[in-house]
Amino acid sequence: MAVFQHPGRHALAVLVRHGVLPMELGLIHQLFGGARSAAGEPLYEVVTCAPEPGEIRTGADFPVRVAHGPEALAQARTVLIPASHEEDGAAPDGRLSPGAARALAAIRPGTRVASVCTGSFALAAAGLLDGRPATTHWRSAERFRALYPAVRLDEDVLYTDDGDILTSAGEAAGIDLCLHMIRRDHGAAVATGVARTTVVPPHRDGGQAQYIPRPVPEPRTASTARARAWALEHLDRPLTLGELAARESMSVRTFSRRFRAEVGLTPVQWLTQRRLEYARQLLEETDLPVDRVAAAAGFGTGASLRQHLQAALGVSPSAYRGTFRGPGALPVRAADAGPAVRTAG
Repeated sequence: MAVFQHPGRHALAVLVRHGVLPMELGLIHQLFGGARSAAGEPLYEVVTCAPEPGEIRTGADFPVRVAHGPEALAQARTVLIPASHEEDGAAPDGRLSPGAARALAAIRPGTRVASVCTGSFALAAAGLLDGRPATTHWRSAERFRALYPAVRLDEDVLYTDDGDILTSAGEAAGIDLCLHMIRRDHGAAVATGVARTTVVPPHRDGGQAQYIPRPVPEPRTASTARARAWALEHLDRPLTLGELAARESMSVRTFSRRFRAEVGLTPVQWLTQRRLEYARQLLEETDLPVDRVAAAAGFGTGASLRQHLQAALGVSPSAYRGTFRGPGALPVRAADAGPAVRTAG
């Protein structure tokens, strides 16, 4: 029996277990359910399932009733696993519960699988993360590393993307991951539309490092926000670290240290990410030649843009444009493509 009723939509199954966190379950439905085509049609069909259909306990004082079992996982193109405060890491040996093991075994080879927060424990216990990059909530990182030493854990990032396996950190980082997946599937315009409707930033800078408590907090008056805002207005320029530090009247050393503490990235890493985002936007929304896109985004040459895009996404600028530019797309005039496009941060 077919669980998914709309063949034209991306079939996404959400596997919930006893102890599921309601916020995580809700944000998945909210974000993917809000993704629409240019014609206003839903792009995803989201179905909730459980190891066994029926009433599932949550981390709150109310349960959820789930109609579908593992058969939904066998039919899905993408499977998303939110956290379970009852199951994740609960077994001393790090093994899955029998029900979760049977459910995960139903996932077809080649299916994209993702987790939110400590849902990564389930993926690791199933052996899906061995030798691959992953993240989880920073509070659970030490226990995760002890249970699953074969996983390349990075607790500093908000999410990881290794193609068919993706993981995110805490609950709010699940928003970042979902928007990233929507952006990867359907482009920046669709993801930004979902973010705008949900009133969240389309992209957050940095990683979990900025949220981990420190014995001596940074002074609240010291910030690199003005320099970041100024850089976003001048992405086409060959910005230097000294130039950015001068905007905050700091030494380069102090600026670099505070920038990393606030954002979770070095200034160079942050600038490269922002430039890539802007280049992707221009490739999606304009007919500018690749060299013009590269210049506007601050990469200088088309060859440099190709190198960075290939490293980040595994595609060339022309291939990326071909994926996300439909025949009915309305290009922005070349004169309108300036560097002053703000992103989060």
